[in-house]
Amino acid sequence: MADKNITASPAYSESSIRVLKGLEPVKQRPGMYTRTDNPLHIIQEVLDNSADEALAGHGKKIKVTLHIDGSVTVEDDGRGIPFGMHPEEQAPVVELVFTRLHAGGKFDKGKGGAYSFSGGLHGVGVSVTNALSTRLEVTSYREGKAASLAFSGGDVIEPLVVRPVSNGNGDRKSGTTVRAWPDAKYFESSALPMAELTHLLRSKAVLMPGVTVTLTNEKTKDVQTWVFKGGLRDYLMQTLTADPVIPMFENEGFADSAHETFAEGEGASWCVAFTEDGQPVRESYVNLIPTSAGGTHESGLRDGLFTAVKSFIDFHSLLPKGVKLMPEDVFARASYVLSAKVLDPQFQGQIKERLNSRDAVRLVSSFVRPSLELWLNQHVDYGKKLAELAIKAAQTRQKAGQKVEKRKGSGVAVLPGKLTDCESKDLAHNEVFLVEGDSAGGSAKMGRDKESQAVLPLRGKVLNTWEVDRDRLFANTEIHDIAVAIGVDPHGPNDTPDMSGLRYGKVCILSDADVDGSHIQVLLLTLFFRHFPKLIETGHVYVARPPLFRVDAPARGKKPASKVYALDEGELTAILDKLRKDGVRENAWSISRFKGLGEMSAEQLWDTTLNPDTRRLLPVQLGNQDFLQTESLITKLMGKGEAAARRELMELHGDAVDIDI
Repeated sequence: MADKNITASPAYSESSIRVLKGLEPVKQRPGMYTRTDNPLHIIQEVLDNSADEALAGHGKKIKVTLHIDGSVTVEDDGRGIPFGMHPEEQAPVVELVFTRLHAGGKFDKGKGGAYSFSGGLHGVGVSVTNALSTRLEVTSYREGKAASLAFSGGDVIEPLVVRPVSNGNGDRKSGTTVRAWPDAKYFESSALPMAELTHLLRSKAVLMPGVTVTLTNEKTKDVQTWVFKGGLRDYLMQTLTADPVIPMFENEGFADSAHETFAEGEGASWCVAFTEDGQPVRESYVNLIPTSAGGTHESGLRDGLFTAVKSFIDFHSLLPKGVKLMPEDVFARASYVLSAKVLDPQFQGQIKERLNSRDAVRLVSSFVRPSLELWLNQHVDYGKKLAELAIKAAQTRQKAGQKVEKRKGSGVAVLPGKLTDCESKDLAHNEVFLVEGDSAGGSAKMGRDKESQAVLPLRGKVLNTWEVDRDRLFANTEIHDIAVAIGVDPHGPNDTPDMSGLRYGKVCILSDADVDGSHIQVLLLTLFFRHFPKLIETGHVYVARPPLFRVDAPARGKKPASKVYALDEGELTAILDKLRKDGVRENAWSISRFKGLGEMSAEQLWDTTLNPDTRRLLPVQLGNQDFLQTESLITKLMGKGEAAARRELMELHGDAVDIDI
């Protein structure tokens, strides 16, 4: 008999589905579009627009003012945002820029677009600033007129007003002024981090020689001005904490119109210093956007430096017997400022902290390597000093590896037969991939870097260990093999395990990009959280993200035929949109869907999932929740007697999940 006290669930009908319009998605989920710890990023979006104007050769001044009432003004002397009616949308263009997601002047590259190289590409930037501000005022100066309008929470509250204007000396004033009042309810702290802001403004001045950047604080009456004529060298020299061993290596390289692979203007400027001590200074930018998490352009710099130094060492026979040089031996003591120009950069996430464009590795490396090789062979004495520094780092690394080996050698555990181990004993570089299925394991073994990557194939789904006692874990063969291969015994959150036996710096879960693969990921993450929590706490656990699609694109113009990989449906759509904009005829491309890792060849698996320069590897972290909150959530998901709690979770959050069946 049914319990009459059970509350009936609300009706699920057509009217239950809600479509978010305009800037509602930003207000509902601000964390998807910006940093929510403080408002710096939404101010940076305005600043980036001014910097893009200067980068395009329009404007020589950028002024930032911090007002007493908490608002911020960004002013430039660029061309001014157009304020005429948009031919299709029938609304003023300046209004569209601030109120519509995916509206901007940076999409039509090569087809009359306003910008060839820019940081803004999603068309989401200043519309997010507008959505998350209690008030935002815009004034655009162009063609002898000034157009002003104001918004609140993303909505127009003072419609566009256009008036004639002159700067008094007969010349026409041009530029854009934006004043924003960030809405404190969207941010953990409403205060701007001054150190980050001044660093950001100073770096903009460094990367745009001749452009004057000013910061005025009304509260403290402090005014700071930056203008650099010496570029990257002066900036790096001022920032370094130790003297370079050899003179700084500074150069630049950009593709010309006859380049076979890259578009005209693509390339990089860089300045590199090598020091024996002190904290390395490492800063990188793409189209003036700071990439604090690095990315593929930094990988290109690393690759170019390493191959050039190794070539010099081999040519002069400087490497002692038994020493094997690795990229990090050259890169470990390198400080650098790198500024890349990429025509169509692909960033990780809206806040653009990391560059993901695969071609950027080859782009930067192809200019850095020949330039450094030439410099080293012109300055042989400096080349030998740099070689000595790298060889010393390699010897220190190998000695450390041998010490770990001695500690391990006294143990009784025998490595599992399925484990294909790597050659290196260097914990910092070693990685083990826990791979779903023997067929995928075979591809991974053939495609991996034998020096630093190990592979452990797993058969089927591992045991759900959430409610398994620790002393019963080793009864399961798969879990026994994982624990022995990693070299750390199972432990609890309050234990202090012996981590000296750890054999790999990165433990990477590699499963198919489907439902079963996701399930295996969850089971392994459950194992690590419950029985190996220190591995997560110390940042050793990662999840690899293989692509779901491959697009074979035909040759177009000077660009040769290419293969592009997409992580999911969203990336696939973006790739196809770009092909259409490049003039590729509809359906001239072919799309392959990978049903599993086993379908990938060794070369494809290396290129998309194993290669450190081009792969997607997500670190596993606890995030904002504490250990107990996370434990409670996983209990609901993985506990045997938690069906009711799981159902409640699915009812609450089911609409936020994409299921690929």
